[in-house]
Amino acid sequence: MILGQDPYPTPGHAVGLAFSVAPDVSPVPASLRNIFTELVDDVSVSMPTTGDLTPWTQQGILLLNRVLTVQAGHAGSHRGRGWEAVTLAIVRDLVRVSPGFVAILWGNSARGVAGELGNAPVLESAHPSPLSAHRGFFGSAPFSAVNRGLVERGWAPIDWELNDVGTEP
Repeated sequence: MILGQDPYPTPGHAVGLAFSVAPDVSPVPASLRNIFTELVDDVSVSMPTTGDLTPWTQQGILLLNRVLTVQAGHAGSHRGRGWEAVTLAIVRDLVRVSPGFVAILWGNSARGVAGELGNAPVLESAHPSPLSAHRGFFGSAPFSAVNRGLVERGWAPIDWELNDVGTEP
């Protein structure tokens, strides 16, 4: 699971998966660019050509925000409206039904659920936003840490590559 804070406030960017955008969104949001920079540095995949994170979900990664809606143009505008209770219930159910998962918590809002994660390995860092990425997100190596945690628990590692490799254009 990768847990963030709230959807992108730019109309047309949020797709219901935390940090992901539709393949045709260009340029990708700054937070996602920072995620991609850390991804390439951490696990040496190629720089993604789109912001579509669907391939990660197809491997079982839940991309969830603490708040599920936002007013266009106003980040954080729907905090405190009940979404935190809904997403906390989702996290608690995940702990109950999937004891082998690993959690990445990006930002203070996401870190608020750390105490609910039981024995799951938890990787916490600053949010990948340009406002905070240099305060602990960059250099945190979350992707390789997730794979180590999964392998230690007997699960297959995630293939973090987002581009089709080995195919002809």
